Amino acid sequence: MDSQKREHLFLDDLHVGQTFTSASHRLDAEQIKRFAAEFDPQLFHLDDEAAARSLFAGLAASGWHTAALTMRMLVNGGAPIAGGLVGAGAEIAWPKPTRPGDELHVVSEVMEIIPSRSKPDRGIVVLRSETRNQRGEVVQVLTSKLVVPRGQSSAKR
Repeated sequence: MDSQKREHLFLDDLHVGQTFTSASHRLDAEQIKRFAAEFDPQLFHLDDEAAARSLFAGLAASGWHTAALTMRMLVNGGAPIAGGLVGAGAEIAWPKPTRPGDELHVVSEVMEIIPSRSKPDRGIVVLRSETRNQRGEVVQVLTSKLVVPRGQSSAKR
């Protein structure tokens, strides 16, 4: 689906295997250090020399920074879900560090759709979102359970 399109999809508009791609975001060292100073003040996120001596062997963004950027890219069109991205649970992994200069984008796939039996106006969608850098390397995998409303006509069935 074209990430520039602002169409919002309801539960009945989605199907397993459907994919979405977000716009991209370029990350620089200043953004990494600013986020880390406020939310994850570990030296390998704040200081180039300390980062070079760390497990990361260089400055790396906080995983939570990558997660926050992922959320922004999803909200800004990477997952055009009606009613917003309302989470009911998630699993997250960071297989590779995000580095200064990385240009990130998110590719998401609908893995499962579970209509609610007790609340016919909604359901759960399992969405697997890979945040990738400019080389196509996966820096984050987020598998989320989203509460998605049904369209007006389906909710009355």
